[in-house]
Amino acid sequence: KEMRILVNKENEAILRAIVSTDFKVRYQSSVLGYVWSLLKPMFMFGILYVLFTYAFPQGSKGIESYGVWLLMGIVLWNFFSEATMIGTRSVVDNGQLIRKVAIPRHLLVIASSVSALINLGLGMIVVILFAFLSGLFPTFSWLLLIPAIAELFILSVGLSLLLSALYVIFRDIAYIWEILLQAGLYASGIIFAVTSMPSVIQKIAFLNPITQIIQDARHALMPNNPASQTIWQTFHNPLLWFIPIIIVMVIFGLGSWYFQRRQRFFAEDI
Repeated sequence: KEMRILVNKENEAILRAIVSTDFKVRYQSSVLGYVWSLLKPMFMFGILYVLFTYAFPQGSKGIESYGVWLLMGIVLWNFFSEATMIGTRSVVDNGQLIRKVAIPRHLLVIASSVSALINLGLGMIVVILFAFLSGLFPTFSWLLLIPAIAELFILSVGLSLLLSALYVIFRDIAYIWEILLQAGLYASGIIFAVTSMPSVIQKIAFLNPITQIIQDARHALMPNNPASQTIWQTFHNPLLWFIPIIIVMVIFGLGSWYFQRRQRFFAEDI
């Protein structure tokens, strides 16, 4: 037990050092520094908000508090995209470190998700402030944001473990994943309301963990918004409610297993 505690404390210290170094390297020599972590989702939000509020208002038709609704989806999607894209390259990018230092390989991958989680925290502050400005006030349902973000974090770590191990031997995986992320932005109900889709497509979309998580987060923030419909409001069969969660756990288990199996070959394959 003492050894496990020691290992955990050592891993925690290593993880903290990796995340700290990542932030310093990523924003060194930049004038705005950490502000850049917010500019990308804010810029994307600004473009889409203007586009679907003024140029093509039919895209936001029927969505109450569209700005908050859209910003929540973009901030969560940006976390998922950042965590998995950086996580995919985390092992290869740290090849020199892996060859020279006996470091737990999985910490390099987890660090990418933790770094993205910090940026998500900053983004959520903006979401909350925007919600206040839009006339929304805190309720107990806001606490449900915590399990939604936790589920998204687990999904991101699981996918990052799987993709990073695959990327060591198959470098095209990063380009394939980038294309899938672009498609996922439009297929996961981030820009367009899932409730506006045909019934059959709507039900299929809700089986996507990303859609389920983002809709749960929106429902936590705006429980009375029809566009924040959740999976349990879509399916009458309670067994179907757990399918996205089961998918998340399967991906996490598969990613952990494959990473554990391949990590002893990383030093020679990179």
